[in-house]
Formats: sequence, C-alpha cells, structure tokens
Amino acid sequence: MKHFIKKHLLKITGIIVGGVAGFSYYHFVGCASGTCPITSNPYITVAYGALLGYLFFDMFSKKKNETN
Repeated sequence: MKHFIKKHLLKITGIIVGGVAGFSYYHFVGCASGTCPITSNPYITVAYGALLGYLFFDMFSKKKNETN
C-alpha cells in the first residue's frame, strides 16, 4: 500500500485538491436558480473538480519511456 501511495502521490493530491476546489466553487459561486446541471449539485461539482484536478496534476507526473 505504501508503494502504491508513493507511486501515485501526485495524482492523489490532484484528486483531493480538485475536489476541494470543486466544493469551494459550489459553496461560494454555485447556482442560485438550481437549473445549472453541474453547479447545482455539490456531489457532481466535487466529482468534476476531482476529475479536472487529476487530469491537471497528471500532466506533471514523469512518464516512463517504453522502448523495446
């Protein structure tokens, strides 16, 4: 388990930071009318934030060159 966390620490951090950013967006900006499909539900907003955080932080991870 330690090896997995150490190997994927940047991605896990991206998921956490993105989820917190998504909830912050829901809480502070949100949708007053309730008709916004993404920002009217906190669970969806956190999920989108976590996904975007994962994708953003994954850009900075080192990739192995697979040459055979």
